[in-house]
Amino acid sequence: MRAVRYYGKEDVRLEEVPAPELLPGTVRITPAFTGICGSDLHLYFDGPIPPAPADSPHPISGEQLPVVFGHEFSGTITEVGEGVEGLAIGDNVVVEPLMVCGQCPPCNANRYNLCEKMGFIGISGRGGGLAEQIVTEQRFVHPIGDLPLDQGALIEPLAVGMHAVKHAGVVDGGTAVIGGAGPIGLLTAAILKARGMRVVMSEVSAARKDIARSTGVADLVVDPSEQDLPAVVREFTDGVGADVAFDAAGIKPVVDALLASLRPGGRLEVVAIHVSPVELDLTGQLIMGDKVIGGSIGYANDHVEAIELARSGAVDLSKFITRKISVDDIVEDGYKRLRDHGETEVKILVHM
Repeated sequence: MRAVRYYGKEDVRLEEVPAPELLPGTVRITPAFTGICGSDLHLYFDGPIPPAPADSPHPISGEQLPVVFGHEFSGTITEVGEGVEGLAIGDNVVVEPLMVCGQCPPCNANRYNLCEKMGFIGISGRGGGLAEQIVTEQRFVHPIGDLPLDQGALIEPLAVGMHAVKHAGVVDGGTAVIGGAGPIGLLTAAILKARGMRVVMSEVSAARKDIARSTGVADLVVDPSEQDLPAVVREFTDGVGADVAFDAAGIKPVVDALLASLRPGGRLEVVAIHVSPVELDLTGQLIMGDKVIGGSIGYANDHVEAIELARSGAVDLSKFITRKISVDDIVEDGYKRLRDHGETEVKILVHM
């Protein structure tokens, strides 16, 4: 079968590899669409970083580079292994692309996104969405019913936003501020809107501001390079401030502005990965406002809820698909386009 394999920095190859073996408790899936994620771009342009197994085999998959790429994908079941229940040939599904040990304290507490040995299908081994077939364990396969397969490829990033919203303890209603209108910021905003929140989106890119407006996920879009975000939020909330804020940008000025936009007792949820430490005035920015900072990573037990949100129409994932490309064009029309023109794209989907 054909598959895209990741060898290292700026080195992916579409090549023939053996089809995976169907084992008890697993299903065989023909991937339909695979989304390109920010982590894929980092791996492609910057080289392997954990959990990509560059120097030694991954502790769960046992694989080293090269590995099949692609962790945000949808597909159709074509074969069912012994002992599998609740899934059938012909089911359209998405895969929660985690590999976990099932033995460490976080796994035992059902917080498997924090597994001490955690890896990702499509990054750490065990195949990926950029292949003509993948075999994966039943536990992480979720039927999507009548949700179109292209939209299904966005369930994985939607689940990231779902986990962040739940982790932040958001209740229906109120006002949220989001820093950064990339894919995670936009999808988090869509979830908040579905829960009856008023959403203020902070973004400097003109193209991304337009996307936030055109998709309808923000009630107000603010350019913090031209406007005082905390002042705008206070005016928008009749002087109160936002109930919750989400950092989907990953830079210190956004963190500072979001903290200043919160009401007393408000919460900042950090979803973005920060590549540099952030210095905070804990007394002035946090303690004197009785505020809370939390951080969320990935997802655990969030895919089913994300699927239902999309199937119900409360979140229209079709709005966030900006391009579909062939696997043969993945470098030029996928990775390089997102690097050079990423501000005009939300999610580029790849089909085999």
